[in-house]
Amino acid sequence: MSHLEYLVQQLINGLTIGAVYALIALGYTMVYGIIELINFAHGEIYMIGAYVGIITLAFLTSYGLTQTSLVLTMGIVLIVSMVYCSAYGFTIERIAYRPLRQAPRLSPLITALGMSIFLQNYVMLTQGARDKFFPALFTGGVNVGEEIRISYIQAFIMVISVLLMIALQLFIKNTKLGKAMRATAQDKKMASLVGINIDRVISTTFIVGSSLAAVAGIMVGMYYGLVNFVIGYVAGLKAFTAAVLGGIGNIAGAMLGGFLLGMLEAFAAGYIPPPHGAQYKDVFAFAILVIVLIFRPSGLLGEQVAEKV
Repeated sequence: MSHLEYLVQQLINGLTIGAVYALIALGYTMVYGIIELINFAHGEIYMIGAYVGIITLAFLTSYGLTQTSLVLTMGIVLIVSMVYCSAYGFTIERIAYRPLRQAPRLSPLITALGMSIFLQNYVMLTQGARDKFFPALFTGGVNVGEEIRISYIQAFIMVISVLLMIALQLFIKNTKLGKAMRATAQDKKMASLVGINIDRVISTTFIVGSSLAAVAGIMVGMYYGLVNFVIGYVAGLKAFTAAVLGGIGNIAGAMLGGFLLGMLEAFAAGYIPPPHGAQYKDVFAFAILVIVLIFRPSGLLGEQVAEKV
């Protein structure tokens, strides 16, 4: 494999995992844009989405649906996981965050950490501490040139992620509820005075972010072939890093940050001699977070203040 082909292959690998980081980061940045809260339990929602995907897939397999229609199978798995995780996001906001909306900012932050630990241990007790293996639904791939290969699962991840990002942008910019979200992010008090239901807007933000995290969880489970109860912790921190990298509160920034972080990890794992590349890719990710916070705290695209979402 030539140097150029190797570079392109690592770029494809980076865009794949970066698309997942971007989906998770959108949940962080949307919630921060509305209520200025870092929802540290968001990573666990992503983890729960992966588990729901495995359980749903096992149920469908027992009825033979996976052998009949792969498209229908994936559609059901994604919808069930999105609905289930949306319910979790709504419940967390209603029970853990809404009562503390007028409290000092440290209180909801501590509550978010507590919810993260609670959900992590809840899944460990109910599903067990061992890894769960995700069935390989997409096998094979296509070659681009002689050495560059794009697997079907990589293509699936990138296509679904881009479609969801486009749908989110259209929802926020063109729908009545999306405009209400932008107005609430800009000025909650004024939005309330003109008749916008602030509680409904905030709940919707959690629901949308949680549904995107559910999709990300399923895609990561399919990509790596296994999930466990701790995957939400590291993925959540990396997605938060992506959101900060692009500009917290900035939806376009979250997408950019996710893709950049994924490519950084891929290049670190690909170009640093093994086994150190794979071992230190997380170090590079969090080193970038430190550097960005020092030299450009507002992120690459800047934190949107007047219009945060």
